[in-house]
Formats: sequence, structure tokens, C-alpha cells
Amino acid sequence: MRFLSILFIVALWQTFAQPSSASEPITVVSSDSIKSPRQPQLAVVEGKTVFLAFGAGESVYICKSSDGGKKFAMPTEIGSLQNLALGMRRGPRVVANTKSVVVTAIGHTSGNLTAWQSDDDGMTWSNRVVVNDIPEVAREGLHGMAMGPKGDVFCAWLDLRHGKTQIYGSTSPDGGRTWGQNRQVYESPSGTVCECCHPSVVIDDTGVVHVMWRNVVEGNRDMYIARSSDGGESFRSARKLGVGTWNLNACPMDGGDLGISSRGDVMTVWRRKNQIFASIEKPLHERLLGHGQQPDIAVGADGEFIVWLSRRGGDLKLLKPGSTSPTTLAENATDPVIAAARSSPQNVIAAWETGSTPNTTIHAIIVAE
Repeated sequence: MRFLSILFIVALWQTFAQPSSASEPITVVSSDSIKSPRQPQLAVVEGKTVFLAFGAGESVYICKSSDGGKKFAMPTEIGSLQNLALGMRRGPRVVANTKSVVVTAIGHTSGNLTAWQSDDDGMTWSNRVVVNDIPEVAREGLHGMAMGPKGDVFCAWLDLRHGKTQIYGSTSPDGGRTWGQNRQVYESPSGTVCECCHPSVVIDDTGVVHVMWRNVVEGNRDMYIARSSDGGESFRSARKLGVGTWNLNACPMDGGDLGISSRGDVMTVWRRKNQIFASIEKPLHERLLGHGQQPDIAVGADGEFIVWLSRRGGDLKLLKPGSTSPTTLAENATDPVIAAARSSPQNVIAAWETGSTPNTTIHAIIVAE
């Protein structure tokens, strides 16, 4: 009996000593440690390094995982911005490779898009740099960012320098340390793009920059995409995505996402009305995935992983490569993101927010490794 009791104790200790299963969500940060953590964003680097950036109050934070997302270190405060833009896909953005980590965020008060850079794996951070070259033009607080295969970074944002909302961007050729002259990505014939849907950016393996946003043309709020073959200096004519259209006299606050497939195709995911579509950057192409909103995409070793919400504060859905029906990852979720490493895409991580301020929590889960 005593021998069986010892075995039971050893087994119990082993159960609690083991790290949480890769298939189960973990809590990265809760309001017990940092009040109101919000708007997680992910960057996955080769060697199973994962960076998760988020905002809380007026502070920008980052936390790091060295085991592919099974556990994260305590968050580190990078900096602060007065009236930090958070909520509805606002908030910090993060990109990274083995040489540089870049975090960006916008303060509503200053109206500036600010960048911080680390060249020692997130241990220390540079002084903040303002990306927009005219003050206050990024005050809507919505932007996207991507890192290219050589460490170049492109950031795009909703810009108000001409009074109406346009898409502008800037390139950092040195991994986020310095930023170039702002370039116009797109001006809508209606005078404005959708005023509160975030743009998305991806840079393919050849260095071509692709930017996606929600437009406003004759009352239709459809997704458009444009690309630059010269590192963001100039952009080709924009093209509408999908077959249908969405006539809407309001802003859905839902900008979608895009990624690059193993074949080099631009893969996009976005919302029209209450449906989620995926498409390849080809005319008259779309694939209905299901009902919902706030989709995000990552390209893993096996194909495209897509997450979305049944509704804000509803079920978090995951569609894996080769599957025709999604699974439910979590309930009561908001603002999900999913990411994979460019060089070793076997490791795919998703993160999301739950709760309402001030009692919010950020969770993460490994969906492939």
C-alpha cells in the first residue's frame, strides 16, 4: 500500500510539473498582473522564439517565449504614449527576425506612429522614433506592419494629412532603426478609404510589398490590394478583391489580413457583411469560409491557418489546412491573431483577448508545431 501511495504521489507531481499541453490555451497576461492588457499581436521567429506585443493603459509591452509558445516570460514595458490607441484592431504591432525586433504603436493625442527597435532579442530597446513625417496624421490609430526576408520593414497606416483618409506608408531598410520618406499607397476616387478599418501588410520572398485595406467607392466598402516592386517607393494600381460587393453607409471596423503561400501566391482573408471569405490575389476569386468577423491568417508548413470570430466576444474559430469546417478554440474571444515564422513555418501560434476592461486577459495557443 505504501509503495502504491508513493507511485500515486510521483504520478501526481509529474502531472503538475509538466508544462501545459500545446493543444490547450495558456494565459499570457491577465489584469491580476497588468491592468487591462489588450490587443495582442504576434511575431514568430525561427528557433521557436515568439514575441507577443500588447497595450495596457498608455503603455506598450512585449513578452517573449523561447519554447514556441508553451510559456511566456513576464511582460516588459517598452514605452508609453499619451492616449494609446487600443481597441477594434488598434494597438501595437510587432515584427521580428533573428537580428531585430520592431514594435510600433500610435498615440491619439500626438497623432503619431511611433517605433521602437531592439537588436538584442528584446532585452533593451531604442529610443522611440516617429514614422510619419508630418505630425498628427496617424491619429486614427490604425496601421499594419511587415518584415521582409532581408529584414526590411514596411509600415502602412490610415493617414489624414489631406483632410480625408488615405493609405500612406514608410520603409525602414535597416530593421526598424530608421524610417524613410512617407509615400502615398492609395487615394480613393471617393476621397476617402474606410475610415476605421486597419490596413494589412505582407512582404513576399522577392521583396515585393503588398498592402490591403477596405475602400469606399460609390458607397461600397470592399477590400482592395496594391503592391510595390521597389520597396514601397511606389505602388501599382489597386485591385478589388472578391466577386461580390458590400454597400454600407458605416464602417465595419474589420480590415482582414494577408499572407504569402509556399507557392508565392498572396493569400487574403476578409469579411463581407457577416461572412468570411478567403481569396488568392486573382480577379474574380473568393472562397466562403463561414459566418463571422475579424479574420486573420498565417501560412504554416502545411498551408493556410485562418482564425475568426463568430461575433465580437463570441467563439474563436480555427480553420486548418485541408479542412472544410472550422473548430472552436475558445469562447468569449475578441481581436484574434495568428502567426508563423517565415523561415520555419512549422510553429503556428494564435492569441486573443477575453473579458472587458479593466478585467481583460490575453491568451495564446499553439495550433501547429
